[in-house]
Amino acid sequence: MKPTCEPTSSSMLEGKVAFVSGIGPGMGRDLSLAFARHGADVAVGGRTPEKLEAVAAEVEALGRRAVPVVCDIADESACAAAIESAVGVLGRLDILVNNAYEGGDATEFVDADFDRWRKTMDVNFWGSLHLTRAAVPELERHGDGRVIMINTMSVQRIQKRWGAYAASKGALATVTKTLALELGPRGIRVNGIHPGYIYGDSVEWYFNHQAEKRGITFQEVYDEVAEETCLGYLPHSEEIVGTAVYFASDLARPVTGQMIGVNAGHAFNG
Repeated sequence: MKPTCEPTSSSMLEGKVAFVSGIGPGMGRDLSLAFARHGADVAVGGRTPEKLEAVAAEVEALGRRAVPVVCDIADESACAAAIESAVGVLGRLDILVNNAYEGGDATEFVDADFDRWRKTMDVNFWGSLHLTRAAVPELERHGDGRVIMINTMSVQRIQKRWGAYAASKGALATVTKTLALELGPRGIRVNGIHPGYIYGDSVEWYFNHQAEKRGITFQEVYDEVAEETCLGYLPHSEEIVGTAVYFASDLARPVTGQMIGVNAGHAFNG
């Protein structure tokens, strides 16, 4: 279920500086470590200092510079301060990964509290825009900036009770194309990654909860979901982050405004 080999180091991102939002034990951590393994220094952004400091220490253990930056992306002024702080320590900014997210209220539309929907939109949509606009002057400075939006297959594969989440990410998918069009003349490439179920602790908990509720085994729940994918398994975030490294590298120099479904073929874009 989880990849059996560690990613190898390389110099695909040598001399680059990345800012990764939404740092935690899952995707945010794995994004930061993947960038570091490929030669980048990393600013790690989020709301919990302990998590930021732990991931920054792991980045530094790989021989790269790291700076923890406390930031609530729903606060526009905090985003501007976060970018300024990261550049002040690391000297430049080449890559921005909008990974922070809010999962929504898991409530059907007719019963929903729209204040909760607004909170989800404030993080997933407006928060990503706050951080991106704050980063534009630095991303433009060297003529080859990259913005990577961590999106979701929920934009393509609509499910009940996830309207707030899907709507916010659907708006993000559309604005990714707008930003690609408008920021392209500034040398900034903007692309999106659309994972499905990201195998890890939270998915394990959810599958165990479903197994107990239905009176079946964890493996049966996992197999049911995995069988919906083309490849028959659910990727871990350690695998998904390779696409972010690609988008950030020279291999993707002519690529912008694109969405890649990194979900083992659970949903298709287009």
